[in-house]
Amino acid sequence: MKNITVGKITVSVEKKDIKNIHLSVHPPDGKVKLSIPKQTKEDTIRLFLISKTPWIKKQQKKFDNQVRQSSREYISGESHYFFGKRYRLNVYETNKKQRIVIKNNSYIDLYVRPNSTVEKREDVMKEWYREELKKIIPDYTSKWEKTMDIQLNFWGVKQMKTKWGSCNADRKRIWVNLELAKKNPRCLEYVIVHEMVHLKERTHGEAFKKLMDKYLPNWRAIKRELNEIVYEI
Repeated sequence: MKNITVGKITVSVEKKDIKNIHLSVHPPDGKVKLSIPKQTKEDTIRLFLISKTPWIKKQQKKFDNQVRQSSREYISGESHYFFGKRYRLNVYETNKKQRIVIKNNSYIDLYVRPNSTVEKREDVMKEWYREELKKIIPDYTSKWEKTMDIQLNFWGVKQMKTKWGSCNADRKRIWVNLELAKKNPRCLEYVIVHEMVHLKERTHGEAFKKLMDKYLPNWRAIKRELNEIVYEI
């Protein structure tokens, strides 16, 4: 894999044993990836990328807009997402335990110390997101361990900039992105299935796709919901 820069756009290019060109722009920061047939010449790659520059910029702009929307001050009245649903934030000062309460299925009540900083409020929110994910992940891992006849040694939650999940197949460990707490739970399940399938098939080739089709037939639609845009010719 190597990087090619066209204008101000840097593209990760990987040559594979494939027939089509696969161009994708990935959340959350608009990283561009290009998979190409092994015999493709660099001039052809550059011409293709130049022709697709408007499309790439359009997709990256979408992610830029999402990033701006997700930049929060954690003040009352803001919108925040939890498991795919939008909530209005209410911030209350307290000298008791800092916590979060869902109210009337419409509000997230955030209780924080008086004069708390934006960073401290964000920390409370993130910790709550983490704990909420941890409550439901075992249901999914248990379900898919039985279905796939495999056994995980570890799963965890962490903040990731460019991936929704990751897997160490040798150690049978998977991680999911903390940001999935903001998505519909079906997205979390998709990421868990995706990473667990890697325990059976490490690449993203046809064997991997067949297993995904077997276990989660609608995985492509959920993948699109996670904002990966793929262009094929």
